[in-house]
Amino acid sequence: MSCFALWVITYFGGHFVTVSMQNNSVVVFLQSILIPNTILSGLTAISFTLLNAFLVAQLNNRFTLIRSRTFLPIFIFVLLLGVWNETHLVNGSHLALTIFIIALFFTFNMFHNRNASEEAFMGSFLISVSSLFINPLIFLIPVFWIGFIMLQSFSLRTLIASLLGTVTPWILTFSGQYLIYSKIDFASVFSIQMNLDFNLYTFTLVNSIYIASMAIILIICLAGMFSNYSRDAIHTRNKLNFIFLLLIAILILSIIFENQFSSFLPIIALLFSFLISHPFTLKQNNFFSIVFIIFCVLNISFVLIKFINI
Repeated sequence: MSCFALWVITYFGGHFVTVSMQNNSVVVFLQSILIPNTILSGLTAISFTLLNAFLVAQLNNRFTLIRSRTFLPIFIFVLLLGVWNETHLVNGSHLALTIFIIALFFTFNMFHNRNASEEAFMGSFLISVSSLFINPLIFLIPVFWIGFIMLQSFSLRTLIASLLGTVTPWILTFSGQYLIYSKIDFASVFSIQMNLDFNLYTFTLVNSIYIASMAIILIICLAGMFSNYSRDAIHTRNKLNFIFLLLIAILILSIIFENQFSSFLPIIALLFSFLISHPFTLKQNNFFSIVFIIFCVLNISFVLIKFINI
């Protein structure tokens, strides 16, 4: 309900952000249907957020990422998407996140199975489909191969299945383009603009303080999570390590492709929510209770400061 309220305040309060139009024809087509800063676009984003929150709960319950039934991953995920009003406009990213989460289901099912070619194919296929909306996500495929090693499921069979799953959506896309337009325009579908001249001064002071504070909270939570690893099952540790690796990879991609930074935020929120929920749920002490309160106050303050335009 709080997340929905934040969306409503953002829309009717006029607190919009500017999201750069992507040259990707798939995204341009989606934005032509769901025009940013409209009621339909906002309701669609909220609907996808609720769907993804449900998938987050199922992912945690199915694979016991946190060895206790907890609402925290859902709460933190929804809270972050409500606070980060940049995500209210990127419907393609919410759809890509839905596909990304389903890909995680297939990938986690590969644990300790070097013959899991079907899961390897479907996981890579879905990541490749999500890259139609956010092109740089295609670079996550090698990260998933490292994940296969972490999950003790890497083999020539799973590698070949993953490669076939990766190229299939793109073959289908260009085949459909050729049948409809009698030509193949690779640049219109796959368009990336790298930014190797990243500058911290592009962020406002408020955003810089917020990002630094969230980074400190993440580091504290990671220390708490790793210190509690001995109580987790081996498959849980491997999956959490893979989630951490994915977060690092996504953060690197968001820096390299700075013009698409907003597009990566829903995925960052997903991975971030799992990593900090682990110690918040399982570390029953005053220190992490205080850190959790600081986390909530930080996000509430960030919203208030943005909305009063300080």
